[in-house]
Amino acid sequence: MDLRFEYQEGYWRNTRGMQLFTCKWLPISSSPKALVFICHGYGMECSSFMKEIGEKLASAGYAVFGMDYEGHGRSAGVRCYITKFDNVVNDCSTFYKSICELQEYKGKAKFLYGESMGGAVSLLLHKKDPLFWDGAVLVAPMCKISEKLKPHPVFVSILTGLEEIIPKWKIVPTKDVINSAFKDHTKRETIRNNKLIYQDKPRLKTALELLRTSLSVETSLHQVTLPFLVLHGEEDTVTDPEVSKALYDKASSVDKTLKLYPGMWHGLTSGEPDENIELVFGDIISWLDKRATSKARIESFLPITTYKRSNLLEFQEGRPRASL
Repeated sequence: MDLRFEYQEGYWRNTRGMQLFTCKWLPISSSPKALVFICHGYGMECSSFMKEIGEKLASAGYAVFGMDYEGHGRSAGVRCYITKFDNVVNDCSTFYKSICELQEYKGKAKFLYGESMGGAVSLLLHKKDPLFWDGAVLVAPMCKISEKLKPHPVFVSILTGLEEIIPKWKIVPTKDVINSAFKDHTKRETIRNNKLIYQDKPRLKTALELLRTSLSVETSLHQVTLPFLVLHGEEDTVTDPEVSKALYDKASSVDKTLKLYPGMWHGLTSGEPDENIELVFGDIISWLDKRATSKARIESFLPITTYKRSNLLEFQEGRPRASL
């Protein structure tokens, strides 16, 4: 097999002293077209589950970087225990920005790639620094709770009352996400056999953090301004396609694209038949290629000159903007 990329692994210590697993896929034959930073989904990991994404994008000329969140994959921490969603966002922001600052990557366009919960991470990274990222690819993003799936306020109130008493308990009822997310039976079983993927019930505090984050992101969809491609399978029962439609409709981005795939499920890049996966990756790479030629090309998509400092401060603080 003629590899067009190299793969490397490492560890990075966050501000809380935890060792987080990191990895990267780099094109061999030329300088990367742009940088792509992976934000994986809930319970997932980068080295194996996101491997095909890294390989395909690196083979297409992109430098791809991944990190397992605290408690996920090969990183330190209690398995799939999220005490504060802000910790996930801040870890990604600090580590990924440190890569962007390396001399060899100066001037390269910087894209976020978020799947499911990673879509929320990507949007919050954008909110944290609205002008830093040059675009995002969002695959079945967790950016709004579907009205069909919103838990009853009484149920949420009961769980909130228990949050500080039994935060790590795996007591939140949930369906088998792997069965619901990945259509292809063989791929589904491969994913199920990946012991780095968390497959138990969500912990109480983690579930509440995900709920709060989704509700928070939902209220600020109109504040999204970066170029983005959002992709969703029309038969997705894990995150409702209406979520992606809401993002597309409400976002203030000048450059935004929505791709809906009839008959496809949640795992667009990992759980579909090969021909469907190739179609999705073709759309992703085509979108990136059109926006990765140079920093000047990227900036031509953004009305940067119309931003006011007060707008950015309001955006970061979560207040509505008066004008653009």
